[in-house]
Amino acid sequence: MVRVAVMGAGSWGTTLAKVFADAGSAVTLWARRSEVARTIQISRENTDYLPGLVLPREIRATSEPAKALQDADIVVLAVPSQTLRENLSEWRDLIPEDATLLSLAKGIERGTHLRMTEVIAEVAGVDPDRIAVLSGPNLAREIALEQPAATVIACTDEKRAKAVQAALAAPYFRPYTNDDVIGCEIGGACKNVIALACGMATGKGLGENSLASLMTRGLAEISRLGEALGADARTFAGLAGIGDLIATCSSPLSRNRSFGKCLGRGDSLEDAARATHGQVAEGVISSQSVWQLAREHGVEMPITQAVVGVCHGGMDVDTMIRALMGRSKKAE
Repeated sequence: MVRVAVMGAGSWGTTLAKVFADAGSAVTLWARRSEVARTIQISRENTDYLPGLVLPREIRATSEPAKALQDADIVVLAVPSQTLRENLSEWRDLIPEDATLLSLAKGIERGTHLRMTEVIAEVAGVDPDRIAVLSGPNLAREIALEQPAATVIACTDEKRAKAVQAALAAPYFRPYTNDDVIGCEIGGACKNVIALACGMATGKGLGENSLASLMTRGLAEISRLGEALGADARTFAGLAGIGDLIATCSSPLSRNRSFGKCLGRGDSLEDAARATHGQVAEGVISSQSVWQLAREHGVEMPITQAVVGVCHGGMDVDTMIRALMGRSKKAE
């Protein structure tokens, strides 16, 4: 039996713990707050993030990192991208020597502009071949309810990718393998930014033509950045590219879309955070890093630039729309 440590008991970490357990793995779920771990252990419910969902009894919950990580074959890093470095620095000496590290975080680190696998390799001091990425159209609540979904496990070591794939293959969850770690990470980080733009358009009352245009042109700029960084262009036509983008830009379950919708209605960042479970959406935080990374590589990303203008430059959404529509004419 594969032993899995899921480090982070948010909605996605808790959901993946359930998937691993349903696929037959032995799972320990780490929660930062001891009261959350106790509630999960006793009532089999994460009332903060997945209320009403009964978790399998095979999941063991703890707030002690050493207990969670002991003898783990797979370590799932399920904390936000901007806190990954801090958390991992506390855990690095507890991670078993040959464990596979699976990243769920979707973002670009502020300041360094590193992808999450690069942060993991640097902080944990592990070979990049030991690090895998999970990405795809994976809205946590739907998967927790066992609605059929697919995902991608990307790793440069094919054997590790297949091992994670086997450990995650629940009846309702179908993982595919891929070796394009860069493409999967860029797709995952950038789609949050495009989802903010789609949310803003929805908040302004714009229709399906506008949303389809934003998603299509958003995918074009994501692909440009990915290819400039060495990604395989085919990745963006798959689950970790267009699949993840459609789900995040379209669903009311998407925090980034919901946050953008609040901004489109005229709410401030603070008001939007209060309306979306008290947290700033990942795309708001990552948008600056994505835009700066694009500039470093000479990649044009006009939608990302516009989102940065709204979220960090004081631009209103109407001005953003006029700026995008007024750009110089050119061939597609």
